Amino acid sequence: MKKKLLLIVTLALVAVLLSGCALFQWLIVAPRMSPVTKREIAPAPDVVYEEDGYVDMDMMEAEYAVAGMVAPMMSANASMKSLTFDGSQFNTEEYASTAENGFKNVQTSPLSTFSADVDTASYCNLRRMLNDGYSLQEIPAGAVRVEEMLNYFRYNYDAPKDGAKFGVTAQIADCPWNKVSKLLLLGVRAADAPEKTSEGSNLVFLIDVSGSMGEPNKLGLVKKALTLLTEQLTEQDTLSICTYSDGEKIVIEGANPVKDRAKLITAIDGLQAMGYTDGQKGLAQAYDVALRHYRPHGNNRVIMCSDGDLNVGITSESDLHDFVSEKKQTGVYLSVLGFGAGNYKDTKMETLADDGNGNYYYIDSILEARKVLVEDLTQTLYAVADDVKFQIEFNPAKVSAWRQVGYENRALADEDFENDAKDAGEVGAGAQVTVLYELIPAKGEFAESGLKYQTGALTDAAHSDEWLTLSIRYKAPGGEESKLETVTAGDADLTNAPSDDFRFASAVAEFGMILGKSDYIGKADYADVLNLLKTTQLSDDYREELFSLVKIAQRTEQLGQ
Repeated sequence: MKKKLLLIVTLALVAVLLSGCALFQWLIVAPRMSPVTKREIAPAPDVVYEEDGYVDMDMMEAEYAVAGMVAPMMSANASMKSLTFDGSQFNTEEYASTAENGFKNVQTSPLSTFSADVDTASYCNLRRMLNDGYSLQEIPAGAVRVEEMLNYFRYNYDAPKDGAKFGVTAQIADCPWNKVSKLLLLGVRAADAPEKTSEGSNLVFLIDVSGSMGEPNKLGLVKKALTLLTEQLTEQDTLSICTYSDGEKIVIEGANPVKDRAKLITAIDGLQAMGYTDGQKGLAQAYDVALRHYRPHGNNRVIMCSDGDLNVGITSESDLHDFVSEKKQTGVYLSVLGFGAGNYKDTKMETLADDGNGNYYYIDSILEARKVLVEDLTQTLYAVADDVKFQIEFNPAKVSAWRQVGYENRALADEDFENDAKDAGEVGAGAQVTVLYELIPAKGEFAESGLKYQTGALTDAAHSDEWLTLSIRYKAPGGEESKLETVTAGDADLTNAPSDDFRFASAVAEFGMILGKSDYIGKADYADVLNLLKTTQLSDDYREELFSLVKIAQRTEQLGQ
């Protein structure tokens, strides 16, 4: 009897212990809802990366035990930098703060001068945020750059004619979000192909393999993207791969993408993430490799893949500006592909691309990698014009005030338009630049300035049907002296039945203004954007996706109310 009683007690104790362990396991491993993404944070296997936010899980649990706390489980898309002690996520992403463009009086400010911008990073990054469940309040205003949202999409703009470098499409119609103003669309399309060259491309991929890149949507996605690119290159091209973390390394140099494809794939597959992030040394080495294989009449470009979380060496935007601005004098372009979330540094990535004479893309999926490196490969890799600047002069007899939508961080001083020493944006083959302005039409009367030293009298040209003149100044790739092209827009471009492209671009801008919490959006909301999009054809997958993103944003807002 005693033995049976002892056995029962023993079994009961074992059951209690097992249930306690199960409860403990559930408390630790149970999925949690991220307050940032509103999605479940699933447990992930141990990570072994050191430095830059990644530590051994056993060590972390021991340190938490000493502090009397339970260590949080790490998700597949979260680093230690984005976790608090209670296991919830916080955001260390960085975005530049910019003041939104306001209205300007044409009589006192008749000129709008800015650099071309064909970057698309902002749209893709916002897509990632919306798909992750960010609310309007959680989206940083600095992450919204309306011009990059507009330029993500393709439009049916006029091609260049008669040897010109750029074709221009202009249209003026009612503004959807402001009934007292007109909306001007200027669509600029670059020449479709670069000049023929037998030298091919000299490409150097610079890959961040620091600890913060050790996630599927970072280094894992970089590998897939780079593999896609190798399939597009030819025997005329050379491809080198350099990496950086707390040290820089040449993984493979001067490889032929066709003959050496097996070696390239092996090198790509072998990339692993660990260590600090010393981007300066990596950049210096990548430029050195590019110069060793430099092609005077070919395409020479470093393509940097990173989350921008530089924490060793040069780390500030001003120092990065100085370093890259000096390196671009070598004739090697620098383009930037951004990856990841949580610790993403948009400010540094944009600085590198802008000052390196390149473009800036954000890769949030293998489909976006295919778009940038396959579908738009020529535009991504081949420049047809350097230092491209735009200057619009408005006619005060037709326009009393104007406001540019977006391009805040691309503004230039009016006098810099003719200054060939002033840097501006690179434009790739077949690239398109979409520019929107809110215009307050003049009432047919022109008021004298009332100034002592200038009368402000109108010229004969002001009495024409022209609303504005667009001037485009650019240099040939590697050139020193700029060239000028001009086009006018006026009464002939004014319409009560705007094109499909006009309505779609208007909807994109309206959506961007809502996300950016614009002071000029009035009472417009997601429903207005959706209604405007419904009047368009949504002629490709990318336009259809935008419609879905607006619905996601609307649904997230409704759930939060």
